[in-house]
Amino acid sequence: MYKLILIILSCLWGNAQGVEKDLGTGLIIAPGWELVRMHCGACHSYKLVTAQRADKEGWRSMIQWMQETQNLWEFDEVTENGILNYLSNSYPPQANRRRAPIAKNLMPTM
Repeated sequence: MYKLILIILSCLWGNAQGVEKDLGTGLIIAPGWELVRMHCGACHSYKLVTAQRADKEGWRSMIQWMQETQNLWEFDEVTENGILNYLSNSYPPQANRRRAPIAKNLMPTM
C-alpha cells in the first residue's frame, strides 16, 4: 500500500511540474526517450539513469566508460546523438547532486 501511495504521489508531482513521465520506466517523455528505454534499460535500472545528471559531454563520457569497461555496444551516430540529446535535456546537471569523482591517485591499485 505504501509503495502505491508513493507511485501516485510521484506521478502527481511530475504532472504538477509540467513533466510527463512514462509510468513503466519513470523516464521523462521527450524526444529520444524510447532510445534510452531500449538501450539503457537492457542492462540496468531506469532509476540509475534518472539519478544521474550531466551535460552532453558528461553523458558522452559515461557512455564511453560503459563501452570501454562494461561491454556496452557501439551506437550508430543517429542513435548516440538521440540518446545524448535526450539525456542532456531531460537530466541536465544540477548543483550539489553528486560528489566529485575520486582522484586517480586516491584509487586503489590492482
